[in-house]
Amino acid sequence: MIRIASTAAAIAAATAIAVSSLVHAQAPQSSAQQGLPSERPAQFRPATESFDYERRDVMIPMRDGVKLHTVILVPKGARRAPILLTRTPYDANALTTHAHSAHLGPILQGYDNAVDVIVEGGYIRVVQDVRGKYGSEGEYVMNRPLRGPLNPSSVDHATDTYDAIDWLVKHVPETNGKVGILGISYDGFLPLMALFNPHPALKVSVPMNPMVDGWMGDDWFHNGAFRQQNMPYIYEQIATRDNSELWWRSHFDDYDEYMAAGSAGDLGTQRGLEQIGFWRKLLEHPSYDAFWQEQAVDKLLAKQPLAVPVMLVHSLWDQEDIYGAPAVYKAIEPKDTANDKVFLVMGPWHHGQEIDEGSSLGALKFGSDTAAYFRQQVLRP
Repeated sequence: MIRIASTAAAIAAATAIAVSSLVHAQAPQSSAQQGLPSERPAQFRPATESFDYERRDVMIPMRDGVKLHTVILVPKGARRAPILLTRTPYDANALTTHAHSAHLGPILQGYDNAVDVIVEGGYIRVVQDVRGKYGSEGEYVMNRPLRGPLNPSSVDHATDTYDAIDWLVKHVPETNGKVGILGISYDGFLPLMALFNPHPALKVSVPMNPMVDGWMGDDWFHNGAFRQQNMPYIYEQIATRDNSELWWRSHFDDYDEYMAAGSAGDLGTQRGLEQIGFWRKLLEHPSYDAFWQEQAVDKLLAKQPLAVPVMLVHSLWDQEDIYGAPAVYKAIEPKDTANDKVFLVMGPWHHGQEIDEGSSLGALKFGSDTAAYFRQQVLRP
């Protein structure tokens, strides 16, 4: 009995060793052990020699050391070409990659439907993230005020635009040193900021549907009536650098959601908006006090010399920024004594439709594309 048990134990031990050896011997080796290199290159370099443009992603330093992410699109063969600049809080990468294409036009299509003017004009297209958004360093402040009582820092959108233009004319060898700036809505507010102590290379500013006075009629309050529909925008625009935190809805219809909340303040509390600095400012300044008056762009421009030609573009059915463009025109037109620097375009469009298809407005059919006419016959010249 003892001898049989010992023999059984020995057999079991020998079997275990054999199985273990077999398993280890049959275990698959890693690709490195087998001598198979990775099929992915350490750094992939796209072959873009056939493209009709060159894309450059750069970080442009501002005077305070903060670097702003900037996309530069240079048409192939460009020589002494002017620059068209847009500064944006809406992601420079997204605005310059609407398609994967070897051609400049398709990658600008979408928001940038003024692409017909840009491509046909041979412009170097530059789109820059404002400080604190997407690829840019620094801190984001909604409609960052000019340096002064509301902004004790050394920088604002005027200085950032100046510094960006200064870098571009010195570091883009294909340019002729002349820059125009244009944009819509928030991106239209930024060409107005460029008019304060403008860079000598800035030759034209085209603010379209610009945010000008957030209390009097643009975006936040319409003469005192707070627009609750902007709460999701405020939430998503400020909560994160890349707008990755999304507003959530509890009702199919926004009207029902706002009614169920009881008030804008209650809804803000339910959504955690008190964490956002701009929301706290809105709650603190519901009336037209110094906070709003001292950053109203039309009032500020009225005090400035007129150095750069300006074409203001206004949509007559603009549900968001109905106030700003006419207000700025009224403020600066008297300075245009030679009648060659200040222009106001007014069209039958909704917010931003001047760079979209403009043959109709809702049920109204115009019989021609009014927006295309504007871009080709007014904007382009």
